[in-house]
Amino acid sequence: MRTKILFTLLSLLQFSVYAQDKNPMPAIPASLPINSVKMGDLETFSEVKLELPIAKGPFEPTWESIEKNYPGEPAWLREAKFGIWVHFGPQAAGESGDWYARNLYKTDKKAYENHVKRYGHPSEVGYKEVLRDWNPTKLDPEKLTKIYQDAGARFLMIQGVHHDNYDLWNSKYQPWNSVNIGPKRDLIGEWAKACKANGMRYGVTFHHEYTWWWWQTAFGSDKEGPKKGIPYDGHLTLADGKGKWWEGYDPKMLYGIDLREYKGVEEKAHTEWSPPPAGIFSNHLGYAKWYATNWALRMMDVVKNYDPDFIYTDGTVQGPFTGDGTGTGLKANAMQSVIADFYNRSLESRGEVNTFSIVKFRHNTNGTVNTEEFGIPSEIKKDQPWIAEAPVGDWFYAPDFTYDSGMMIRYIIEAIARDGNAAICISLLPDGSINEESQKMLKEVGNWMRLNGEGVYGSHAWVIPAEGETVNGKLKMLPGGKLGRSQAEFKFDAQDIRFTVGKNNKLYAFCMNVPAPNTQIKIKSLGTDAKHYGKKVKKVKLLGYKGKLKWKDTTDGLLIICPKNMPFATAITFEIE
Repeated sequence: MRTKILFTLLSLLQFSVYAQDKNPMPAIPASLPINSVKMGDLETFSEVKLELPIAKGPFEPTWESIEKNYPGEPAWLREAKFGIWVHFGPQAAGESGDWYARNLYKTDKKAYENHVKRYGHPSEVGYKEVLRDWNPTKLDPEKLTKIYQDAGARFLMIQGVHHDNYDLWNSKYQPWNSVNIGPKRDLIGEWAKACKANGMRYGVTFHHEYTWWWWQTAFGSDKEGPKKGIPYDGHLTLADGKGKWWEGYDPKMLYGIDLREYKGVEEKAHTEWSPPPAGIFSNHLGYAKWYATNWALRMMDVVKNYDPDFIYTDGTVQGPFTGDGTGTGLKANAMQSVIADFYNRSLESRGEVNTFSIVKFRHNTNGTVNTEEFGIPSEIKKDQPWIAEAPVGDWFYAPDFTYDSGMMIRYIIEAIARDGNAAICISLLPDGSINEESQKMLKEVGNWMRLNGEGVYGSHAWVIPAEGETVNGKLKMLPGGKLGRSQAEFKFDAQDIRFTVGKNNKLYAFCMNVPAPNTQIKIKSLGTDAKHYGKKVKKVKLLGYKGKLKWKDTTDGLLIICPKNMPFATAITFEIE
C-alpha cells in the first residue's frame, strides 16, 4: 500500500512538472455536436509565429534564412546511398501492420479484431494499455546496428514518435514516453549510443503532426453489437485516472482532444488514411498553438540531447502546420523554427552544418531533403537530394510478409540510377527481435553490396538512368508499393540495365538479373552512334570476376560476352572505363 501511494504521488508530481513548467495545455472548450462547425478559412488565416527558445546562430525561423545560410547537401549523404529504416514502436505489438493504434478503434479492421482478442474491448482497454504492457525485451540496438552495417547500410532512420504520439525517448514535453510507461527505457538514447559507437550515421523521425486528426477514432464507439454506443477510452480525463494504473497521466496528452465538431473530421477518421478537409480548427486556436509548440519542443529536445545527423517529419504537403493536407488545423512557423534550431546547434556542436532535415513532399528548398515513398521516379531527379523509402511487408510487423533480398537490391539500384538514396524498413517483431527470414535477407544484401558497392557508394546518376524493355511506352521498372510478393517475383532480363557514375568517375552498368553463362549482353546506350558516352570504351570489367571479359564496341551497342561461370546473385555490375 505504501509503495502504491508513493507511486501515485510521484506520478502526480511528475505530471505537475510537465503541466506547469513546460508549455501547459490551455483550457479546452466544451465539444459541440459532430459536423456542426465549418473549418476556418485557410487562405485568410495569418501564420502563427511560435515563441520558441531557438539556439543562437545565423539561422532564423524563416525559409528565407534557412535557404540563405544552409551550405548544401552533406558529403556523407552522397557517399552513404543505402540505409535501414528502423520503423519500430509499440504499434508492433498488435501484429496488424501499419496504423494499428488508430485502426484498433475501427470495427471493420483486422487491428480491432486482434486488439479485442489480445487486450479487450477499446471502451475498457485501449491503446494506453498497449503502451503499459509493451516491453521489447529483445530489442538490442547495438546488435541490430552491426547487422545493418554488415548488410551495407550507411545510415539509420530511427522512429522517435509515430502518429500514436508516444515518445521513444526520455521526453521532457510528453509524459507518455518509453521511459515512464512500457519498457522504461530511453530507446532513442540506446540507438544513438549504438550508432555513434559503430560509426553509423543516424536520424530521428517524427510523425506526430498527424496526431490531432489521426486519433479521432479513439473518440468514437461501436455502432452495433453489445458495446454499441459505449465511448472508447479517448474520452477519458485526468480525473478518471484516479486510483488507476495511469493516475497522473492525462489521456489528452496521448489522444489529443475531440475535434469531430468540425465538418469532415468524423468522416475522414474512417477512411484509410485521409486527413480532414483543409482549414483551421478555429474554435481551438489556443489549443492549436499549444499543440504546434509542443510538437516543436519535442523535436528540439531530441536535437539538443541526442545530436542526430538528420531529422525527419512525415506529411503530404509543403510542411507541418500549413493548414492543409496532413498539416490541416493551423498555420504556424513550427517547421522553420525546428530546422533553424537544429542547424544552429549543429554549427555550435560540430563546427559545421553537415546535418539535414527531411520535410516529406516539400518542394526544392535548400536545407531540406525529400523522400519518395513506395515508388521511384522514372527519370533522373537532381533538383534536390532525396531518399526512396519502402518497407518489406509493411511499416509495422504482421505475419506472412515476403522476405527477398532481390527486391531490396533492385529497389536500391532503381533509386541510385536516378540520383537518389534508398532506406528500407525491415519490421522488427513486437519483442524487438529480428526474425531469421530478415537476417538471411540482410546477409544476402550485404554480400551483394560488398561485391558491387563501387557502383553504389558515392555514386551519382549518369546522363540517362536506364535502358531496357518498355511496356506501354514506359520503361519496365520494379513495381511501386510495399516490398512484397509482386516485387520479389517481378522478372527482369539481360536487356534491363541501370546506370550510375562512381566516385572514381567510372561508369557502372547494372544488369537487373544474372544472365546465363556465355550470354551476350548488348548495352545499346553505349553504342558509338548513341552519343551518350562521348568517349571510346577502353576497358570493361565484371565486378566479382577476375578473368578477362570478351567485349566489343559497336555502332549499335557495347557487346559483352558473359563468362562461362556466373556464380552471382540478383544482379551483376559492369565497370566501364
